[in-house]
Amino acid sequence: MQLGPLNHVNIRTANLENMVAWYQDVLGMTLGKRPPFRFPGAWLYTGEQAAVHLIGIDKPASGDDPKLEHFAFAATGLTSFVQVLEDKGMDYRLDRVPEFGILQVNIFDPDGNHIHVDFIGPETEGQIV
Repeated sequence: MQLGPLNHVNIRTANLENMVAWYQDVLGMTLGKRPPFRFPGAWLYTGEQAAVHLIGIDKPASGDDPKLEHFAFAATGLTSFVQVLEDKGMDYRLDRVPEFGILQVNIFDPDGNHIHVDFIGPETEGQIV
């Protein structure tokens, strides 16, 4: 597997509208296309890249429910990566992003941080999720 650049950060917020405005007004990011997830949120772009994903939650996050929900890398080499995970006996979950053609491999580091590695293109075809 070959990792690419950091893809995005995902932040949980009980203050969705103000967070969107802040990222637009302060950092100059633009609000852009987001898959039709069943939960509120917004994707903020730097050029063509959705760099900050905001997830709307009902109450502010606590220590047990962190604000930074995950980070993600783009990658190639899906088959070899899944083989490494299986060889190491690691748990993982495959998920497809609706309408975006992305296959996510969701894993957790030893401290419990959620990471997903995103694959796109022909190597994801035929993968059962």
